[in-house]
Amino acid sequence: MTKEYIQSELQQMIQQLNDYAYHYYVLDSPIATDAQYDALYRQVERIEQQHPEWITPESPTQRVGDQLLAGFQKVSHAQAMYSLGNAFNEADIESFIDRVNKSVAGPVQFMCECKIDGLAVALTYENGRFIRGATRGDGTIGEDITHNLRTIPSIPLSLRQAISVEVRGEAYMPKDVFAQLNAQRDEQGEVPLANPRNAAAGALRQINPKAAKERKLNIFLYGAVVSDSFTPKSQADLFYQMQALGLRTNPFRRLCDTKAEVIEFIHEVGNARHELPYDIDGVVIKVNNFQQQNALGFTLKAPRWAIAYKFPAEVATTVVKQVEWTVGRTGVVTPTAVMDPVFLAGTTVQRATLHNIDFIEKLDVRLGDTVHLHKAGDIIPEVIEVLTAKRPAESIPLSIPTHCPQCQTELEQADGEVALRCVNPLCPAQQVAQLSHFVSRDAMNIVGLGKRIIEQLVQKDLVQTPADLYELTLDELLTLDKVKEKSAQKMLSAIEASKTQSVERLLFGLGIRHVGAKAARLMAETFGSMERIMNATQEELSAIEGLGTIISQSVIRYFSQLTSRALIERFSQLGVQLSYQGVTIEAADLADSPWLNKTVVITGTLEQFGRSELKAILEQRGAKVTSSVSKKTDIVIAGEAAGSKLTKAEELGIDIMDEVTLMQTLEQ
Repeated sequence: MTKEYIQSELQQMIQQLNDYAYHYYVLDSPIATDAQYDALYRQVERIEQQHPEWITPESPTQRVGDQLLAGFQKVSHAQAMYSLGNAFNEADIESFIDRVNKSVAGPVQFMCECKIDGLAVALTYENGRFIRGATRGDGTIGEDITHNLRTIPSIPLSLRQAISVEVRGEAYMPKDVFAQLNAQRDEQGEVPLANPRNAAAGALRQINPKAAKERKLNIFLYGAVVSDSFTPKSQADLFYQMQALGLRTNPFRRLCDTKAEVIEFIHEVGNARHELPYDIDGVVIKVNNFQQQNALGFTLKAPRWAIAYKFPAEVATTVVKQVEWTVGRTGVVTPTAVMDPVFLAGTTVQRATLHNIDFIEKLDVRLGDTVHLHKAGDIIPEVIEVLTAKRPAESIPLSIPTHCPQCQTELEQADGEVALRCVNPLCPAQQVAQLSHFVSRDAMNIVGLGKRIIEQLVQKDLVQTPADLYELTLDELLTLDKVKEKSAQKMLSAIEASKTQSVERLLFGLGIRHVGAKAARLMAETFGSMERIMNATQEELSAIEGLGTIISQSVIRYFSQLTSRALIERFSQLGVQLSYQGVTIEAADLADSPWLNKTVVITGTLEQFGRSELKAILEQRGAKVTSSVSKKTDIVIAGEAAGSKLTKAEELGIDIMDEVTLMQTLEQ
């Protein structure tokens, strides 16, 4: 190949990389996997090393950061926020360590940290008060997202000491929140988010802080600008001082003395990554001592004293055998690929979401295709690529249904929506999904009415709407397969008991589009009764913090239908509770509750719960939650940076429970 040809290819690769970066960072809609981007980047890097005269300012190898998003005020960073050089194997790590050891005097320790897959941010505190938060941007100038960052509970609005400092870290979306969000988006016929990183970036770039708050983000801090008022001597000392200030750091880190210890930690993180509640894509290795960091300095785009080891992308190959189309409770028809079983990211996978018809057409997925899978956010199996070279010769494009697979009603696709939707309100599949939601634990909590029972009730035309459940008889339940008198009586008792549930559970159970359990509770707390909620104006609904325009419009639309109001009237006639009862304690649940009559103190920062949320959960289980530790305290739940309350509990010999044990106890 001629030099002219190679140089032309280089320019095309640079253009492709910049296009990948634009979709990933600016549009929050990636068109390539991390592995594809990294492979192409290394090709460009290799050619530029051989031909440095071909390097141009447009090359991604010359960039410190990413493009800025228009619409936010710009912030100049006190010091540049550099990206990190990458290591892709153990040999790269060993070369980095050897290079460091040759370049500085004295023994070198390395701080190894999980590489959180989120959005890099800088937080500025003046005299201990949080005044500004910004994205990394291009490394020199970022976007002011202060109002959105203030919605993250783990970011303190004031420090424990009145000092001025700029700290840096990664804002991220926990895996469970990401899974819930995408399940909700799928159910509503919306395009799912690609991964937790994009979900977090999208949340922090919302114009309305209320929308950012609903994404339930978290943060880990790992860096700072050293100044006269903040003088840590090492990365380990930095973590210690940040924790003392009340800043959240990731405890899953290790100070290592040797190559072997660094490699061992990388293996440990790799084995644990799928069990972590947050998404990571590697391990960051930093020289611990700040004097040694300063001696090593920086290249144009990265520090010489740190490197990021990136885990190999976990991709599995399998064959699509079938595509199933399922109908959700809102009528959205969703395709799922059924494949030959394959082991991926810790579990055996046989089914993967295909999201919608746009996704299928974009990838051109067909029966018999060999495909690559990954887990979006290490959670949701997803087809990412079709290996067309292995496609059977007789292959034809996938047949897209025109009618509902359950009731044969013609499917509709509304303007601006990617989802196919069955609009038949009597569709059996929708009825089963709606009823299953209505009886679920977070809704009316009707124990014993599982999906198998509900399917039979719908098939036998015994139940069409949730209100029909309250008119079921013993004789009707006994007609169901494998239902005996004792279990039928228990079902009737559970149905009767659910009538006393507070109205927010009924409101959530109705399945109003966009209305989750939290939104239902906020409306119930504000208005106090179903009647007032039904008659509320959009302005009154939108005024509730945490609701916003989309939810309020959906509520108005739902209660403007005569069928909806008739359903509520039936509930009233059947004796179902239509008023807000506050926090309810169910005697049946309390009998076996390990929290019954226990005095509990919560201290420190928890990964899975906000303080008020956990307090409500424990009180529902019969506990008394207090704010101070005394001899009368039975249990102290201790999160990160627990402080003096934990110390006092240890002195008094009080039982201390960490978050892992807490989660296990709550599940039991």
